[in-house]
Amino acid sequence: MMLMNRDKSVLLIIDVQTRLAPHIHDHRQVLANCIWLAQVAERAGVPVVVTEHFPEKLGATVDEVRAVTASARYVGKRCFSAQAEGGLADTAVEARRQVIVCGTEAHVCVLQTALELRWAGKEVFVAAEASGSRDPAARDLAFTRMRGHGIEIVSREMVAFEWLQRGGTELFRQINRDFIR
Repeated sequence: MMLMNRDKSVLLIIDVQTRLAPHIHDHRQVLANCIWLAQVAERAGVPVVVTEHFPEKLGATVDEVRAVTASARYVGKRCFSAQAEGGLADTAVEARRQVIVCGTEAHVCVLQTALELRWAGKEVFVAAEASGSRDPAARDLAFTRMRGHGIEIVSREMVAFEWLQRGGTELFRQINRDFIR
């Protein structure tokens, strides 16, 4: 696998929905990190795709994520994997080589989507602190399984700094000032 490159990447936010989010372990932190990644992606010019699993049952994407992903492509889904049944066709996920994945639940929809994307030949990176499950042990098992299939488990700052590639640029100054703490 290689470094994440903003010209080759897409951010895929999986199922951060109103009826599911409160049940995720440490859900406020997971939500905050998904928002942070979406904001950095927007500033860096990286396209964002957001999925919603059975929104009529699990609710829409939480308002805080929706507020920072106004230009994102939203995709409804019925399968746990967003990649199944061509669910991500005609999106930036199909067009880009690298997919940075975050969302919920890590051991179900994030895992199945990441595995299918990897099998489809994509370079897949899962942002650890922006991915959650109801049970933290299930999340950790998902990360172990994904690693075994060549999926990189990364931090949000790894994503940001690899997209930036270098310091001293105006984009670096903006992101460093507004997002890096």
